Amino acid sequence: MHIPDNYLSPATCGVMFAAATPVLAISLSKTKQQLSKNRELAPMLGICASLSFLVMMFNVPIPGGTTAHAVGATLLAILVGPYAASVAVTVALLLQAFLFGDGGLLALGANIFNMAVVMPFVGYGIYSLLRKYGHEKLGVILGSYLGLNAAALLAGIELGLQPIIAVNASGQPLYNPYPLTISIPAMLFAHLLVAGVVEAFFTYAVYAFVKKVAPAELYTPSRATSKEASKMALGFKYFYYLIGAMIVLSPLGLLASGTAWGEWDPSELLSNMHNEHLGSTLPTGMAHGMNFNALFGDYTVPGTTISLGYILSAITAVLVFLVLGKILMAVGKSNEHAN
Repeated sequence: MHIPDNYLSPATCGVMFAAATPVLAISLSKTKQQLSKNRELAPMLGICASLSFLVMMFNVPIPGGTTAHAVGATLLAILVGPYAASVAVTVALLLQAFLFGDGGLLALGANIFNMAVVMPFVGYGIYSLLRKYGHEKLGVILGSYLGLNAAALLAGIELGLQPIIAVNASGQPLYNPYPLTISIPAMLFAHLLVAGVVEAFFTYAVYAFVKKVAPAELYTPSRATSKEASKMALGFKYFYYLIGAMIVLSPLGLLASGTAWGEWDPSELLSNMHNEHLGSTLPTGMAHGMNFNALFGDYTVPGTTISLGYILSAITAVLVFLVLGKILMAVGKSNEHAN
């Protein structure tokens, strides 16, 4: 679901940045308000970004030879609220793009809108509605499943619109060559059939554990805005155990062969186009587009094995997120003392 650079036209990238920016600005403001009531949210944001980043490393095979992955955005919304979840997933996406080359830099607006805006708010909205009517567990499952697929649908639409809105004088696509009739079914097939199930399972498993051990720590709007907001009764150690286990198991994501639909490198795309009789040359905008080489591209570390590189990449990302959380908490303490 991470749209790479050169698959979307510059105009599309600009529109998606414009769409994501105000929502993210509101989310940052709301999260700041939450932090002022409960400093414990700061390290929890680092934990949430880590969980999202790690779960996205676990690629699962899709019939037909491609792969997909969960995101965890609805789970984060259930834990810390949709606004804070939006911020946490955005931070994870930024690190993925700049440090690991997962998702394009120009396409960041689209990826943030799909995975850090639509997914947590749609997922949490469904969860909140069903919880209101006494079906909380069903809300967790449907919210996470449908939130992921709403994001996948949008990605399919964004990709599929390119052959319509971005063509040369002869009518040939300049960017993604697959039309809506291919991109939407391809994205939904992978996520409705497999990735959505993984998303729902992971979300429910973590939710059920928190619900059992410390149910009061699940997010509610009244708790987020209350001046009496409590500290995390659950304690962070359980989340650290989960993160540690996910880091160790992260190389399992390498077992799924194939590339996610719409995330091919130029040579893979050209081969697919040739096999599907869509042309023998890359679209002009893709052939002459942006080429960013990330420091640890594809989660590899020079001089190490692929599996070890995967683990080291996971450790690096988690350390970055946890340090950011600690910094936020320290800043919050300083502001309290100043006041």
